[in-house]
Amino acid sequence: MATNLESAIQAPSNVLELLASLHEQSLQQEKHLADSEDYDQIRKALRSGSAGSADDIMRDKFIALTADKASFMYQLIRAKGALNVLEAGTSFGVSTIYLGLAVGQNAAAAGKASDEAKVIATEYEPSKAQKAREHWRAAGSHVEPWIELREGDLRETLKVNLPNIDFVLLDIWTPMVLPTIKLVEPKLRPGAVILADNTIASHRGYAEYLEYIRQPQSGYRTMTLPFPEGLEMTLFLGK
Repeated sequence: MATNLESAIQAPSNVLELLASLHEQSLQQEKHLADSEDYDQIRKALRSGSAGSADDIMRDKFIALTADKASFMYQLIRAKGALNVLEAGTSFGVSTIYLGLAVGQNAAAAGKASDEAKVIATEYEPSKAQKAREHWRAAGSHVEPWIELREGDLRETLKVNLPNIDFVLLDIWTPMVLPTIKLVEPKLRPGAVILADNTIASHRGYAEYLEYIRQPQSGYRTMTLPFPEGLEMTLFLGK
């Protein structure tokens, strides 16, 4: 599946060119990593949720949603009219560009200012947070004003000043997924949508989270979408 960004998302030419460049860099990193002697070890660690020595290797890697998944996410947020979005695991900020575009356009359609609509992004690694800010700055006014980056351990940074949340992207080390959802659950609006990436490829790491949301009385309804490596789409009905 190859997405034509120009037909999939509404964005000025500089943002489309930036996204195409960042996705290409991410793909080249993945190809280089696949050829490295550490590849099998890293895949095993990431799939199980036990990063260990893989942390150092992955510290300068994109770990971004593919263009297909990111475009689907953008359209889903636009269709929902979501104004407050949470991203758990920002990395280099590629997916955040899609989130910022969608939230900014929804806000404009609803007549909302940037203090009434926001992407709350989270990143633990300072060097990645710095690169993400550079990318958002390059994307410009269609993206940057709509993003609030919280650096550090999200178990601390998300404890305060959270709006009611319309949409969540989970693209983080898998042992952090369930703690993140439990932390923000009181702020999820009924009808909020949650996307979790690579739930097939990393099914062992996601096991506790998937068990939690698939319980009949959980307040969630969920399905695995047929994207490569898996993309879990979950609807929060309320508790």
